[in-house]
Amino acid sequence: MQFADIQEARDFLAANPEVRSIELMLIDANGVPRGKLLHRDELLAIYQNGRPLPSSILALTMQGEDVEATGLVWEVADADCWTYPLPGSLTLQPWRNTPTGQLQVSMHPTQGQPAAPADPRHALVRVIERLEADGFHPVMAVELEFYLLDKQRDANGRPQPAMQMNGVRPEAPQVYGVYELEQVQPFLDDLYAACEVQGLPVRTAISEYAPGQLELTLEHRFDALQAVDEGVRYKRLVRGVANKHGLQACFMAKPFGDRAGSGMHLHVSLADEQGNNLYASEDPQGTPLLRHSIGGMMATLLDSLAIFCPNANSFRRFQANSYAPLAKSWGVNNRTVSFRVPGGPAVSRHIEHRICGADANPYLAAAAILAGIHHGIREQIDPGAAIVGNGYEQATEFLPTDWLTALRALEASTWAREALGEEFLKVFLAIKKTEYRQFMAEVGEQDWRWYLNHA
Repeated sequence: MQFADIQEARDFLAANPEVRSIELMLIDANGVPRGKLLHRDELLAIYQNGRPLPSSILALTMQGEDVEATGLVWEVADADCWTYPLPGSLTLQPWRNTPTGQLQVSMHPTQGQPAAPADPRHALVRVIERLEADGFHPVMAVELEFYLLDKQRDANGRPQPAMQMNGVRPEAPQVYGVYELEQVQPFLDDLYAACEVQGLPVRTAISEYAPGQLELTLEHRFDALQAVDEGVRYKRLVRGVANKHGLQACFMAKPFGDRAGSGMHLHVSLADEQGNNLYASEDPQGTPLLRHSIGGMMATLLDSLAIFCPNANSFRRFQANSYAPLAKSWGVNNRTVSFRVPGGPAVSRHIEHRICGADANPYLAAAAILAGIHHGIREQIDPGAAIVGNGYEQATEFLPTDWLTALRALEASTWAREALGEEFLKVFLAIKKTEYRQFMAEVGEQDWRWYLNHA
């Protein structure tokens, strides 16, 4: 685990004398940023001595409630655990009304005990180090879809797509529409500007397959950990810029039943120590190494589905002919499969993993993907024939579409315990089982609509 040098903090304070507050954030198991708002006078001490945060900060549900079964609350007396700054994470939050900094921290492997094993970033570091020890250097890019919503709800109290600049609320998908991008130009201008300030490599903006749905791509990085760090910070930035514009950025996997879901597509390849793409091939199906990588991801897909789809809402995204995958399948230049090998020149050959919802924790999703790839390479797993044509019609082995089945598969997986760590898995499963029980215990509108008068 590499932490930042204090010179970063000195340079930041000297260059930004107007900054009085700094948001310190740690990413929890759900991918939620949690932390504190600090005064600038506290910054140097964090670089020198770390910053204590309670062990329970990594034992929280999506609602921010303690989960005692994690073992990180009362039985360890909610102990202080030391965090340290990550290199390159100290920057400005341009969307704030007053000049404010941002600093991402991670648990120290030893001083961060007992919470350190529950830090999701550690799980990814562990997997990357194992790959690199075998001579494989993962290259990744993060691609996130989201809805831009009004903060004001509709007449029924439900979320609704943001009003366009022309005063019209969008209703049609208008996928790839350039006019739709023009209608959110002020938001996009501020988003690109904020990304430039934070050094985030955001590139193409696309109007996706639903009114108010957008996707902006992040450039690939030869350092997979850097790519995922940037994906996490980008998600925080999108929410902040949207809030500045009086809007809400929604990363739910399926916020609307009759509209497209939002995915997080992770692009991955493996390079050698010199940066040469080990998947590169004139064959569109790539090298044997690429195919073994897909075989490993397919073999571990059920075990890791609760990582890729971590919430009850995640599973509503899985519908036929929806651009969300439904089966263990792969293909070349095919958006109806789970593992897509995009077209393009040989040197760009890579895999697009299309399973994750936009609600997945990028650290955990990347860790599970890379661990699956490593498993496939070591066992030389054949993925079978590539799907040609409509993958929905040709699917033979479907994914489960319910949360509990996925959680049970993760809990029973010896591969997951080895890949992600026994201690981490204990915490993650305790949190998700608690959320499952809470979710199933809540009686809501659909129950009343279906059963109130007729059950």
